[in-house]
Parts: sequence; structure tokens; C-alpha cells
Amino acid sequence: MNRPDIAVTGLGMLTPAGTDAETTWKGVCAGEPTAATAAQLSGLPVDFCCSVPFVDVPHSLGRRTAHRLNRSTQLALMAAKEALSDAGLDPLTWDGARVGVVIGGALSGTDVWESQYRLLREAGPRHVSPLVIPMIAPSTAAGELAIAFQVRGPSLVTATACASGATAVALARDLLALGQCDIVLAGGTESCNTPLIATGLAQLGTLSRRCDDPAAASRPFDRDRDGFVMAEAAAVLVLERAGDALARGHRPRALLAGCGSSTDAHHPIACHPEGRGAKQALRGALADADLAPRDVGHVSTHGTSTVLNDAVEAEAIRSVLPDGPLVSSAKGVLGHSMAAAGAVEAALSVLSLQHSLIPPTANLDRPDPAFDLDFVTGSAAHRRVEAVLSNSFGFGGHNVVLAFRSA
Repeated sequence: MNRPDIAVTGLGMLTPAGTDAETTWKGVCAGEPTAATAAQLSGLPVDFCCSVPFVDVPHSLGRRTAHRLNRSTQLALMAAKEALSDAGLDPLTWDGARVGVVIGGALSGTDVWESQYRLLREAGPRHVSPLVIPMIAPSTAAGELAIAFQVRGPSLVTATACASGATAVALARDLLALGQCDIVLAGGTESCNTPLIATGLAQLGTLSRRCDDPAAASRPFDRDRDGFVMAEAAAVLVLERAGDALARGHRPRALLAGCGSSTDAHHPIACHPEGRGAKQALRGALADADLAPRDVGHVSTHGTSTVLNDAVEAEAIRSVLPDGPLVSSAKGVLGHSMAAAGAVEAALSVLSLQHSLIPPTANLDRPDPAFDLDFVTGSAAHRRVEAVLSNSFGFGGHNVVLAFRSA
């Protein structure tokens, strides 16, 4: 069976670098770190994170809607609105039964969990919101997008830890290729810069401890890296069959050419030390996209800034892509937004293809000498490439690689 080309026709993002896709792109290309001390984390072992700049949520979504949504869902809804506008689509005119939503989520809703439990303990049951259950349900983000845009096709939430956003994009591609949908809103969202999550991640030893210099804390592939920086973000991509987009007069931003997925089956938290699953996912994406290793000009890495993950990912890239593509990580600027990261980095990969520009890795001052890769550092690299791979790896051994090509 001939599989149709799947096009990315719209992008929407809210990240620590900006409250829309254009501003985020400029911030990432400028290589300006966004990590800063956060008041809500005061007194904790790690008291900094990367946060989305102020946005007037009630103005954007309406006061009643904003009131009943957790922060992650608010961000997802605003990102989806931007993506649909960018795609030139009006939900009032489409057949909602042929539209789907797939959103990645991991720790979403922790803001509500923590605040409502505090109310329960300090003020009693009568003060707990009657909306607490729908506000914390994992399915909330997809369901709220479906309500907002009258989507009556499949609506799903994917949960593959830090690969969740990429998994959502991959699943959306399948819904389109199989003819179950004509349009899918796909992406990821996360907002868990809360005391409990910050403490839990610090206890795991995964967070950077550079409390004296947060802006320098996220340093992917640097020999002085010591952990990642928590972040919040949301990104939504509009996916359609390329022929359908062209038929309505909309030029695609890029093509989602292939996807590779695997599981390490090794450890609840640590990646396989030899990168077994990462290599499998990389090779799977190449095969699915009908790409040779030499065709890949850029790899948008998972690049978390942790000692083990960066080492394993670097070895996997060197092994599978020996021709030396340009390599970068957006997490030096944006921090690690967990479930949203794969979707954010997919959107940035699309923009790299469109602009022939590859963002630098912020804080990569001294690349680890063990890594033999062509890192983009200092400033963005002007390079026209025809194919980009976007890597996402998550706790539990979840690995997803997305392959994008120029439209």
C-alpha cells in the first residue's frame, strides 16, 4: 500500500522562550538560556526552573474556561489555537468527525494536586474544588481541545514519559495514513514546576544543582553538565495529508516522513548503557522515511544535560549516522519540558527545515571530549538540509525518533 505524504501545516508553541512559535524560534536561535530562580521553589534543594513568560490566560481562553483547567491544559489549548490559525483552518467549517486530537502528557495536573491537597489538609474537605477530578484527569488535555474545536474523531493522550509529545505526533501520522482522520492536532504539554515534582526529581539526582547560576545550568553535551532543568511548555502541530493541504491552497511547512519507536526494556529510569533502544529508534525512523544516514543533515537531540543520557545519545548518533550531521539541543535554552519536549523539538525541526537555520546549543562551552559529533555552538548555523531527525527518550526506556523532510 502506498502511504500518503503527511504534512505539517500549522505550528503553535508556548515555551520559556516565548508565547508563540515565532518568538520561541527567535529565542532558541539566539541561544539565550531562560532558567531562573522561581519563588514557588524557594528553600528547596533546587530552586530554579524555566517558565513560560506571562500570558493573560483568561483573556486568551475566557475566564470561565481558564478557571476550570489546569496549567498544562491551558497551555495546550492556547498552542492549538495558534496552530490552527497558522494552518488556515476554521473549526466552524470542518467535518469534526474526520478530525482527531493526540496530546502527550506525563506529570500534568500536579499544580492542582498540590494546591488542592494543601486545602484539604489546612481548611478541610468543604474547601476542595468540585472540579478537582476533571482538572487532574490525564485525558483532560485531549478532551478540552476536542470540546473547544468540535473534534469528534479520536481524541487521545499518550504517556511515554519524556517521549510523550513525540509519541503523539507519531500516532497522529498513523491516524492520517490509515484514513481514520483527515486532520489531526498533535503535540504535548507539561507544567509541573511545583515543589513536590522539583523535590522528587532532585531526590532522583536528575536535576542540575547550579542554584548560584541557573542560566548556566542546562548545558547539554558539555563536559561540566550535572543534570537537567525543569521547564513548562506546550506545542501543537497540525497534520494533514499533503495532497489535502495543497488542494485547499495551503503550502505545507514540512513533511513528517517517518517515525521510529522502541523500548529499552532495561531500567525504570536509566537508559540502556549501550543505547540499544535509541539506535533501534534511529534506524527505524530512517527506514520508515526511506532515508540513508547520509541524507540527514541535522539531528535535534533529546540532549537533556544529564551525564548518562547525553553520553548514550551521542554514541547512538555517532554509530547510526557516521556521516556527521549537525547536532544541537534546544534544552540549553528551554530546559526540559518532559512530555512537551518532543513536540516542541519537532516544531523546531520543522522551522529549521523552513529557514535553513540550525539553532545553537546554549551553554555548550566545552563539549565532552568523548563525543565525536559536529555540535552547533555559539550562534545558529546557516545550512540548508533536506532531512532532520528529532530524538525523544523517556523514563521507562521509551524512545521515539521523528524524521522530517522539506516539503
